[in-house]
Amino acid sequence: MVKILIFLSLSTAILSFFLCYYAHVRITKILKATKDLDWSALATITGDLATLKKTIQTLNNRLNGMHSPKIADEEIMRYMANQRVANEQNNKVVGG
Repeated sequence: MVKILIFLSLSTAILSFFLCYYAHVRITKILKATKDLDWSALATITGDLATLKKTIQTLNNRLNGMHSPKIADEEIMRYMANQRVANEQNNKVVGG
């Protein structure tokens, strides 16, 4: 039983060492990649990502058939408003 616990603890220690080394390698790669990154480059990247996101959203809307001009929406809103005004005028009681 003692031998099993020793081998189990030794294997856990070796596994944790390799996981820590792997994390260290990944962090080192990230630090090297972002070494020359300044605020203006970050702002440029952020703007490019926003533009790309908007382009992808537009493309997805077109593919889904949801892309429609805003004029149609405005016409529907005007029609609904005119109908409401017409209904209110028809329901008024004249006299008093």
